[in-house]
Amino acid sequence: MYITCLDMEGVLTPEIWIAFSEASGIPELRRTTRDEPDYDKLMRWRLGILKEHGLGLKEIQEVIATVDPLPGAKEFLDELRSITQAVILSDTFTQFAQPLMRKLGWPSLFCNELVVAPDGEVTDFRLRCKQTKLSTVRAFQSVGYDTIAAGDSFNDLAMIQASKAGFLFRAPESIKAQYPEIPSCEEYGDLLDLIKGAMV
Repeated sequence: MYITCLDMEGVLTPEIWIAFSEASGIPELRRTTRDEPDYDKLMRWRLGILKEHGLGLKEIQEVIATVDPLPGAKEFLDELRSITQAVILSDTFTQFAQPLMRKLGWPSLFCNELVVAPDGEVTDFRLRCKQTKLSTVRAFQSVGYDTIAAGDSFNDLAMIQASKAGFLFRAPESIKAQYPEIPSCEEYGDLLDLIKGAMV
């Protein structure tokens, strides 16, 4: 029995923080897990920038409402879910993801929570557990699933490496060069073929 675990941002949707960086005119917010392997450090840095500029959840959600899934993502996900169980494992937050999940047809999503003050300031964040993606993959394996994983960033590597099969999808050249042993592809059709080929 198989379950495919997919990263969200960069694989199925644009990077939310990059979209918000462009909309807000704050270039520092373009930094993502493609650039910074330490997620806690990255998020603390982001929260500091939001506070410095007086920006809160409302402003971020207004930008997210304008973001669509990547072209072909919903069709890919629909076809994948017709042949196997699939779940999105993301380090995003429920307060960010809901509009995008609606546009993707409400797939299963495991992600985190923001801590938001009454005035809308994002004051902290809560992870579901330590090493959220790796822990979830291991949990699926503990109840009898073989996992297949795909992602594009440093924070996806642990779940990719721990799975029966794992793939990089539209990953930056720097990550592909550091991990040449991980098969990589750029198109949804190729990713679907790799996933199907792993289900033997």
